[in-house]
Amino acid sequence: MAILIALLILLLAFLGAPIFTLIGAGSVLLFAGAQIDSSAVIVEMLRLASLPALIAIPLFTFAGYVLAESKAPQRMLALAEALFGWLPGGLAIVALFTTALFTAFTGASGVTIIAMGGLLYPMMRKQGYPEKFTLGLLTTTGSLGLLFPPSLPIILYGLVAKISIDDLFKAALLPGLLLLAALSVYAFFTARRSEAKHTPFSLAALKTAARDAGWEIPLPFIIIGGIYAGLFTASEAASVMAFYVLATEVAIHRDLDVFRDIPRVAVKSMLLVGAIFMVLGTALGFTNYLIDAQIPDRIFAWLHAYVSGKVLFLVLLNAFLLVINMIEIFSAIIIVVPIIVPVAAQYGIAPVHLGVIFLLNLEIGYMLPPLGLNLFLASSRFNKKLPELYRAVGPFLLILLVMLALVTYLPQLSLLGIK
Repeated sequence: MAILIALLILLLAFLGAPIFTLIGAGSVLLFAGAQIDSSAVIVEMLRLASLPALIAIPLFTFAGYVLAESKAPQRMLALAEALFGWLPGGLAIVALFTTALFTAFTGASGVTIIAMGGLLYPMMRKQGYPEKFTLGLLTTTGSLGLLFPPSLPIILYGLVAKISIDDLFKAALLPGLLLLAALSVYAFFTARRSEAKHTPFSLAALKTAARDAGWEIPLPFIIIGGIYAGLFTASEAASVMAFYVLATEVAIHRDLDVFRDIPRVAVKSMLLVGAIFMVLGTALGFTNYLIDAQIPDRIFAWLHAYVSGKVLFLVLLNAFLLVINMIEIFSAIIIVVPIIVPVAAQYGIAPVHLGVIFLLNLEIGYMLPPLGLNLFLASSRFNKKLPELYRAVGPFLLILLVMLALVTYLPQLSLLGIK
């Protein structure tokens, strides 16, 4: 019966049925087949609604959309270019760090490629960066911020895996910084080899950019610094960020009108949040069935018969996660995480370390040919064919895979600041 239901769900998904309806209906049928009351499907919604950390998702998402709709991206980019544009490869490094920060705050890869890519692509080409490198870098940068707070996938992973979101923020920081450093080194040598131009340092330009972005500059220090310093939790940080961004972009910069623009931004951001919550609620009911049917234990028993070592298990896990995260992202977190967490624990993998592995796989999955979401977004934004983008992301993909191997087999990189 389970196999027939799975095949039916796949068929309906292929035909375009909403994913939350498929998961919910499949869960009801599975529980009915096991002669368990269908209320088991929605009982997790009550637990979900009572979680204090849940409010972080709509607040961070709303704040991110407000930033994206304002002129904050232009101000952040101008400041970063004034600070680092004079370095060899400076503009490429600026692109890496500003887009990572922007993705972390908006929580959406697509927003970064559409909003920042349109600004950076002509700038990089004008300074002489090769087109293949420029396309590869901007396609990659769409998801670089997923390892930094207040990244939406980190919060969602923590909720589903039932582990501390604050610990996940701390664990993902060092791998994220190391990844940015590795990509910056590659950008530096590419710029040197291609003799790309760089912007002469100008104190006047720096002062102007700093003055224009004066209210955005404290934001990462307040939010990220406050979380790491233990001044407030992720939920409290979300409230602080939403208030700060709203006050800055509406009352101070006046980029958005409180009556005309804010309702529109709120509706747009809450459509995403509502979609996530519908999938989350039905998927947690589905995972209740998986746990009740002891599916994780059966998977471990099967794996243990063929995969006795932790090293080989991690290889297979990464291969599986890359494919899953390339195809479907939020559903992968919600459905796959409850299954792999108990299995990985039996191989001695810490839940927080597993979280960083999963999130890095998610980051790579966004740009992994042939179905990575970033590839389709970049193809549309820059009017390029997909095969051209496949070749462009190759070197960047290799760097990310090397970092994935380091994070996977050196758990100290993730667990350094975790008690």
